[in-house]
Amino acid sequence: MHRILRGPVTTAVVLALGASLTGAAVTGGDPSGTSDSDAVSPPADTSMPPASGTFAKRVVATGLNNPYEVLRAPDGALWATEKTGKKVTRVDPKSGAKTTLLSLPQAVHTEAGQDGVLGLAIEKAGKSGEVYAYISYSYDIDPGPVVQARTKIERYTYDPDRKRLHSPKAVIAGLPSGNDHQSARLRLGPDGKLYYTIGDQGANQLGNYCKPNYAMRLPTAHEVQGRDWIAYQGKTLRLNTDGSIPSDNPVLGGVRSHVYTYGHRNAQGLAFGPDGTLYSNEMGPKTDDEINILRKGGNYGWPNVSGYRDDKAYVYANWSASWPTPCDELTFSNFEIPETVPVQEESDFTESFVEPVHTFGTVGSDFDFEDPACQPSGEAAVCWPTIAPSSFEHYGTSRKSAGATGEGMPGWDNSLVMTTLKDGTLYRVDFTDDGQRVSKVTKLLTEQNRFRDTEFSADGKSIFAITNSAGYIRGPGPDRAPATTGLENPGAIIEYRLQD
Repeated sequence: MHRILRGPVTTAVVLALGASLTGAAVTGGDPSGTSDSDAVSPPADTSMPPASGTFAKRVVATGLNNPYEVLRAPDGALWATEKTGKKVTRVDPKSGAKTTLLSLPQAVHTEAGQDGVLGLAIEKAGKSGEVYAYISYSYDIDPGPVVQARTKIERYTYDPDRKRLHSPKAVIAGLPSGNDHQSARLRLGPDGKLYYTIGDQGANQLGNYCKPNYAMRLPTAHEVQGRDWIAYQGKTLRLNTDGSIPSDNPVLGGVRSHVYTYGHRNAQGLAFGPDGTLYSNEMGPKTDDEINILRKGGNYGWPNVSGYRDDKAYVYANWSASWPTPCDELTFSNFEIPETVPVQEESDFTESFVEPVHTFGTVGSDFDFEDPACQPSGEAAVCWPTIAPSSFEHYGTSRKSAGATGEGMPGWDNSLVMTTLKDGTLYRVDFTDDGQRVSKVTKLLTEQNRFRDTEFSADGKSIFAITNSAGYIRGPGPDRAPATTGLENPGAIIEYRLQD
């Protein structure tokens, strides 16, 4: 039995260590997290408030059932998907009045799972002016008693008079779905293509520990011809808006598919810069949350590598390949690897891959992951050094797309705002002028909230943030422990307004 709490190789973190919290999985949470002192160069700037001013807080709306994505529609209203509410809600950002744009009772949300109504992208057609909403959600492909969940993306047309979404049109169906690591961030790119993240489905960890991880597996020509998307786990997809495969997508393993990048764990952040650079953030296991720049055809290393290929605090323990004792005869552990489970160090992976441009929660192999301060709650994962980044929003791109005037938040045009779940913090991530390197990371604010996604106001002076309805978070004390489920604003939309 390998102990993996501290020390050299045999004490590093296994693949399965950073799964969803037992208590937080109902909100789509992941236990990944960090402290500022663990940030890889350049170190995080923890100044609060930002130099440009302070924020006034206003709760816009409450009672949302695990909102997952929030966007500002062309008419200025906020549209939010509700993962467990199985609907899309329109919210007036001034009054907080809510109306249901679309109900999706056919959506599947498993108990304590990360499936449901998830990604949202909005498109305004050029000449016609029609507004379309692209929505991803989990559904059951089999009418029998056993749910066989998959994910689909559909396009709906907006009726501004009735304030309803109608006339669904299938984009793609049969995508992977499960109770963990859906990722499900949906973006309409400047090239007119849809980009969609699919997580590794929590394979090789917790209740899914005997399922093989397919994040590195590429689709075969036979699978693509048969519309079998099983290999799309742990990938970023690029699709035409009718669901077909773009002719300029990368050819990987001799096959052109929807796959744009691969080797991902749980990428919930996706944002385009003004020059088309595609940024992503990704939840790590116990260590190494990542910020990545996604490049066509790129391999991002998971599950063979977490963060950098540095052999620090991580090894790939492939539970599904246990031999001679089969996996289903083993008991999963976050802290011990049975001798029958194959183990690979990061340096054993010799293929070329794209390294992250920044990581959070990178620690040495002697780090003690069984923090006694979290034991009273039974949720030690909340004290692990990762922060669980859950979205990205590029400030400059948002202002450009809105045709904004005025100075907005001075100095922010090359910044992304990042939400986190475990440490209840909104971060500002600044990039260099060429948009290729992280220059500074700043904490904007920290609250007892699990932040899921953000959007900006038309004038650029407000951040609208949505929060999970439930789940574990680090405590309010100086050491942020023990873990607690006491959230300040569960299931809400909150405005943080810059005060000059």
